[in-house]
Amino acid sequence: MPSSSAVTAIFDIGKTNKKFLLFDQNYSIVHKRQISLEETEDDDGFVCEDLQRLTRWMKEEFTEAVSSQNYEINGLNFSTYGATLVHVGEHDQPVTPLYNYLKPFPVDLASQFYNIYGGKTTFSLETASPPMGMLNSGLQLYWLKYRKPDLFSKIKSTLHLPQYLSFLFTQKKSAELTSLGCHTGMWHFRKNEYHPWLKEENLQKLLPSVQPIQDTYSCELEAHSIRTGIGIHDSSAALVPYLMALEKPFIQLSTGTWSIAMNSFTTRSLTYEELERDCLHYINIHGNPVKASRFLLGAEYSQQVKQMGEYFGKDPIHLEMEPDPKLIQKLALNEGPEKKLVLEKAHQTGPYPHAKLGKWQLNLFKSYKEAVHQCMLDLVSIQTDAMQIADSDPPAEQVIITGGFAKNRFFCRLLATMNTDKKIYTASTPYASALGAALVLQPSSFTRDEVKSMLGLKLHKPFPDIQIGHYSWAKSTHQTDSIK
Repeated sequence: MPSSSAVTAIFDIGKTNKKFLLFDQNYSIVHKRQISLEETEDDDGFVCEDLQRLTRWMKEEFTEAVSSQNYEINGLNFSTYGATLVHVGEHDQPVTPLYNYLKPFPVDLASQFYNIYGGKTTFSLETASPPMGMLNSGLQLYWLKYRKPDLFSKIKSTLHLPQYLSFLFTQKKSAELTSLGCHTGMWHFRKNEYHPWLKEENLQKLLPSVQPIQDTYSCELEAHSIRTGIGIHDSSAALVPYLMALEKPFIQLSTGTWSIAMNSFTTRSLTYEELERDCLHYINIHGNPVKASRFLLGAEYSQQVKQMGEYFGKDPIHLEMEPDPKLIQKLALNEGPEKKLVLEKAHQTGPYPHAKLGKWQLNLFKSYKEAVHQCMLDLVSIQTDAMQIADSDPPAEQVIITGGFAKNRFFCRLLATMNTDKKIYTASTPYASALGAALVLQPSSFTRDEVKSMLGLKLHKPFPDIQIGHYSWAKSTHQTDSIK
């Protein structure tokens, strides 16, 4: 019988796709399962993650893998989306639904909170996050206390989602900084501790003490002794391989439904104007702030691809087109607002969150090709402005694109053409969050060059003979005037 190979198991749980991966000793993926789970509704009828279904799937996948004669699992960790809390009762079972961070937060309750705790500006600067309702996940506890007191009275502990998934396997409750630093409103960035409002509301007692991200537990799982991590926020996990591999300052552009430009190389505190423009701080695995500028790029892109496809009789799901540099240059020379993209999904996000919601008039375009090029030009222009907010002084010279848009050659080359002062790279590893979650279990095991070789970085050169650095989506749509 062939001997089994040693592997590290990672659950990489996104809002849409849930993945279970096994990495061999060289951190190559030797096994992958991916699933999209049907959502359920919370007690108010708002759509949310089905935690029971997710738990069941995870237990089934793990049991199958650990029972396999092909693999010997010696490490286990968890990377998940943030802004999500699991509230457990006296029997360590969830006592509330897994509330969706997109659920509206009551306006009057938000006013009550900010009136008590220093106002939006002060609180946002202290917690390094704009006011974002349920996305400030700490406020979910405040909401439960005042709007659902019967449910709240059943809560004995509150865990961030990565730590709850770890708890399912370890039965150990923990908290760590990458989750706490993810626009929760729970962490006081200047004092580097839980924010005082939690103690004043008698909520801090529900939260575990903070542990280093590298902490592990030795657990007996399915009759196997497995070193198990405490979990990590996925955006911070995606940074890990690049922090380990690269010496010079860089911006990581993590793309998908959200595009997040992350910069670990700036020490300057955030201004309130930056917070207003969807820029905030995360915390990396070293406990240092990460300046992160967000834009709902993928959602806007999907919406416009669908509409352009339907209008011009093309594929409404996929956009496949070779970029035409001459057309790009022609469109960039037209500074008029008539044809410029109107944001329909991302109008409250990114560097221009006060952009007016509207409908893009596709009848102004002569062809599908022209509309596609205008759409891409404007999305890249907004993305460039978002990156500039996150940039350092002196500016970072490298941008690493990860996630879904790393496969979009049109986007990558257009970004390189609009940012000729930077080198634009993509990485061939499609699972940076999972890889980061695996690497934190034993960060000193590899050299910088060994980790860099895992990434497969590819340089994207600008389109030759065109200049579009002057182009601005915001300039002629007057979005710059809307930031007060």
